[in-house]
Amino acid sequence: MLDNANDGSNSKSMSIIATKGSLDWAYPPFILGTTAAAMDMEVTMFFTFYGLELLKKDMNLQISTLGNPAMKFPMMGMHVGMPNIVSAIPGVDAGASAMMNNLMKKKGVASIADLREAAIESDVRMIACQMTLDLFEIKDTDLIDGVEIGGAATAIEVAGKSDINYFM
Repeated sequence: MLDNANDGSNSKSMSIIATKGSLDWAYPPFILGTTAAAMDMEVTMFFTFYGLELLKKDMNLQISTLGNPAMKFPMMGMHVGMPNIVSAIPGVDAGASAMMNNLMKKKGVASIADLREAAIESDVRMIACQMTLDLFEIKDTDLIDGVEIGGAATAIEVAGKSDINYFM
């Protein structure tokens, strides 16, 4: 990672720590990361705990309807929320995830797979947390190609040199 303070350049850098692995929480780090990369920023994304789901070759991201009162879907001219009790019904999360994916597609929002590919093509540095890999017994072969493996010290080093830091 460049030390922009000492290299004489005007480029900025951003670090993002992604800790969530649900469909709705996958969008912010990838949208911010790819947008910053498109603005010629150097971007590093550190994936830890459930955020590692975003680096798996086989992603099956879902939304949890439980405890998400802000989740309202446009239906029949209004915005309909889902009561918490509904989340106890088998298949509700899968149904809500399908609805969200369909809404994103209908509105022209890129899929997470497309955003992840854009991040790769934009040379966004993606680091998987070694401790989390070990904790959840995830093999590096389960992850997409090009992912680095690093620990907390790596994340702190990157964040310490970054102009912008996000924790999600």
